[in-house]
Amino acid sequence: MDLRWMGDLPGRTAGRLLVLPAVLIIAITTAAIVSPSDVHLSPLLVIAPALAASFAGPGRTAVIGAAAVGAQALIAALNGGVGSANHVWQFIAVVVLSALVIFFCYLREAHSRQLSRVRIVAETAQRVLLRPPPAQLGPLRVAWRYQTADTDAQLGGDLFAVVRNGGNRSRVVIGDVRGKGLAAIGEAAVVLGAFREGARHCETLPQLVRAMEESVSADSEEAGDTQQDPGEHFVTALVLDLPDRAGQGAMINCGHPPPLLLRDGRVTLLESSDPAPPLGLGRLSAAGLHRDTFTFTDGDTLLLYTDGVIEARSPQGAFYPLAERAATFPAAGPEDLLRRLVHDITLHTGGRLTDDVAVLAVERAPAPAGTVTAHPRLT
Repeated sequence: MDLRWMGDLPGRTAGRLLVLPAVLIIAITTAAIVSPSDVHLSPLLVIAPALAASFAGPGRTAVIGAAAVGAQALIAALNGGVGSANHVWQFIAVVVLSALVIFFCYLREAHSRQLSRVRIVAETAQRVLLRPPPAQLGPLRVAWRYQTADTDAQLGGDLFAVVRNGGNRSRVVIGDVRGKGLAAIGEAAVVLGAFREGARHCETLPQLVRAMEESVSADSEEAGDTQQDPGEHFVTALVLDLPDRAGQGAMINCGHPPPLLLRDGRVTLLESSDPAPPLGLGRLSAAGLHRDTFTFTDGDTLLLYTDGVIEARSPQGAFYPLAERAATFPAAGPEDLLRRLVHDITLHTGGRLTDDVAVLAVERAPAPAGTVTAHPRLT
């Protein structure tokens, strides 16, 4: 039985579990005393500190180890053989094995503290780098989920951000750096930094995407892991401009999976009529960028995602049918939508992801009853 999970138990619970090795020491001591002289049960006492080490720290394990050594001495005394070679070696064996268990318990505790510090640093880095958007930005309600394929990493190559431009619009980006895991964090930071800076100062969407392209092209060799990953470095990205006034949104797609527009139980795939190449390939100019517009009215939800979602496979090899599944989810707000979506992806894949997954749901807050909205279109 694997008891390593008990290492995360609260101190009070772990203290109560110390009753188990204590009872074991009493049971082994009693059996050793009443058993025939040619039956040697006292070496089994080392089980007690080994059991304690699976859920308690080195201090409590040492207490149990000391109790086991004391029980060994008591057994030898009651059996009248304190000075016999047999009892001496049994005593030494219990002392040595208990000491080893306590030592390895100490090493495990030190490693656990180090791992906790690393996790805290990773979580802090995630908050600083991604800066998850608030739940409400102007008329928009926002929810997000991020899960890396590398279970030891808090960050990967997927990115997203929502930034207010002045007081009358929001700009959104979602992207995916080539590669995954920790090696892609530097490039993701470059894209997010360029987006946040440009989103506040660039008047048009093409100007913003061009500014991002310039930053990525200039910094990709420095930020990317070119030694471990010497191949071509680029970032797919979807950049949107969402004015506060209801009716229209705009987007530029740089090689990224197209977003979904959810309205009244219907799902529309907003494919770009002229997508741009990914960022970092040095082929973008503001004049050559095509800006697609689409209807985005009160109550509509945009579902943005990275390819880790649509390329998530079932154990049988089937891709996750995002548009089909999204149409079945009830309209209960962006947070509920993503909760259902992530749960559904987990069921589809059996909990095994092969790529980082990022999803962002942006809903325009429903208008009061009686408000007339437009029909969806993409130009």
